[in-house]
Amino acid sequence: MIKKKINIEMLSTGDEVLHGQIIDTNAAWLSQFLFQEGILITSKHTVGDDLTQLISTLQQHSLDNDIIIVNGGLGPTSDDLSAQAAALANHEPLILHQEWLSKIEQFFLRHGKTMSPSNIKQAMLPQSATLIDNPIGTACGFKIQINHCLLYFTPGVPSEFKEMIKTWILPEIKLNFPTLEKKLCYRLMTMGQTESNLATQIDDNLNLPTDIVIGYRATMPMIELKLTGSEEQKTKMDALWQKIKAIVANNFLYEGVLTQHGDLGLAMFVSKILIEKGQTIAVIEHQSAGRIAHQLFECEAPMVKSEIVPLFPEAFKDYCLHVLTRNRADIVLGLVNFREKNTEFTLIIATSQQFFQFNLKYTGQVQNREITQKILCAIALDALRRYLLNMPILGKNVWLDLIE
Repeated sequence: MIKKKINIEMLSTGDEVLHGQIIDTNAAWLSQFLFQEGILITSKHTVGDDLTQLISTLQQHSLDNDIIIVNGGLGPTSDDLSAQAAALANHEPLILHQEWLSKIEQFFLRHGKTMSPSNIKQAMLPQSATLIDNPIGTACGFKIQINHCLLYFTPGVPSEFKEMIKTWILPEIKLNFPTLEKKLCYRLMTMGQTESNLATQIDDNLNLPTDIVIGYRATMPMIELKLTGSEEQKTKMDALWQKIKAIVANNFLYEGVLTQHGDLGLAMFVSKILIEKGQTIAVIEHQSAGRIAHQLFECEAPMVKSEIVPLFPEAFKDYCLHVLTRNRADIVLGLVNFREKNTEFTLIIATSQQFFQFNLKYTGQVQNREITQKILCAIALDALRRYLLNMPILGKNVWLDLIE
C-alpha cells in the first residue's frame, strides 16, 4: 500500500536534555527544516541516559512510527548508550565496524592528535547497521530497522546533526516515501493586538475548510499567525491568506520566516530596508541596555554608532543632532527616559531634516526586566520600520498610550 502520510518521531536522548540543563535546539530545528520540505514531524519524545528505558522506547515506539530520528548518545563516554540500546532492542550484537574505525583514526591524524582508546567505542555499532557518514566529527551515524520502522541515529552536536539530516536522511525519506502529501505553511508576524482578539476577528470574517488550519503562537510582544494545509489546496490557501493579511493589516509586521531566531525577525526586516534605502543608523538607548543595537548588529544593519546613555528631555533634540553630525548618520533611533514606576518612556526618530519625539506609556502586564526590554525593543524597531516605509510611525497597539 502506498502511503501518503507517515508517522515520524524525533527521539532526543540524554539526561541534560531531559532535565532541562540544555535546550533541545536540534528538535526545534528538525521540525522547522522538515516542515519547509513539506514533511511533518508527528511526535517528539525525550529519554534520559537509562539503557533499559532506551531499549523499551525503541521497541515500543517502532511499532507506532514509520521513521524515528534518534538524536544523541553516539559519543565515546559511558553515558553514550544509543548504539548499545539499538543493538539490544533489535536482538543483535554490537560489532566493530572497521570502516568507521579507520575514519576515526584518519580524523585524529589530520588534526595532529592522538586517538583515545575510548573512541573505539564509536565504531562499535549494531551488526545490521548501515553507516551514515559524518564529515565533521567522529560520531558515526547509522540506520537500522526495527518492527518495519526505519531508525536513524544521529549525533547531538548541532552542526553534525544538521549535516546528516540535509545530505543523507532527508534524501532517503523522499526516496522511500515519494508519494508523501506535501504541506504548505504561510506565516506572518503581528504586534499590538491580543491573541484572542485576532482569533475573533479572523473567525468572524473567514470560513475555513476543515483541512486548512490557522494557528497562533505568542512570542511576547508579538503573535505569529500560521495557515497550514496540503499543497493541493494552494489556490484556496492563497485566497484565504490575502483575506487574513487584510484583517490584521493594522498590526502586521512582516510575512514569512526571516530567521530561525524569532527575536531577530523584526530586526532582520528593518536591517534589509535600511540596506535597500542606503540609510545608516545610530542607536541611543538606556533601559534597553544595548539590546536594539545588538539585534541590528547581528542582522548586519548599516549601524554607525551605538551607545547607552541617560538623557534628560531638554537635551533630546540637540544630542540627536550632535550624533547625526558627528557620526554622519542618516537616522537616529532613540529609546530613552524610561520610568520604571509608571512604565513611561520616550521614543525618538531623528534625521537632519526631521525630529519625532513620542512620550509613551506601556499599559500591558508588568514583566521582568528582560521581557520589558524585549517589548521596548520591538516597539522601537516597529516604529523605525514604519518610518522607513512612509507609514504613520506609531501603529495601533492596545498596550501603548501616547502621552500628550
